[in-house]
Amino acid sequence: MSAMTSFQNHADDLTTDDLQGFFEGWPNPPSAETLLRLLRAAHRVELARDEDSGRVIGFVYAVSDGILAAYIPLLEVLPEHRGAGLASELVRRLMAALDDLYMLDLVCDEDVVPFYERLGLTRLAGMARRHPAALDGLGDG
Repeated sequence: MSAMTSFQNHADDLTTDDLQGFFEGWPNPPSAETLLRLLRAAHRVELARDEDSGRVIGFVYAVSDGILAAYIPLLEVLPEHRGAGLASELVRRLMAALDDLYMLDLVCDEDVVPFYERLGLTRLAGMARRHPAALDGLGDG
């Protein structure tokens, strides 16, 4: 991780200009406007920012009932900042902030299971529903 990275646990001061370049490879990615709304509505957010530009270079957030359970919908690090431990640090910070909750769950692709296992999460069986039409209108186009 670069010495020029700072962390914050709120999205109050963000603008859409701070949130460009995420969702690499997504067929219909959420727009920067939608991402800003997601981060502001989250129960808990952890952001990594480049200190020189102020730009967000990584984020993770949780939705939660605030009593028993939380779910991590997204963890993203800009491609040019991957491989430096930034994602691990963001997840560690989020997990520490939610340590008083009984459950912290997420769903991930098979290729990132080892990443989450290294951070102390356990593989479980799960079920999910994906509704692609719900993404209409969340992208820029």
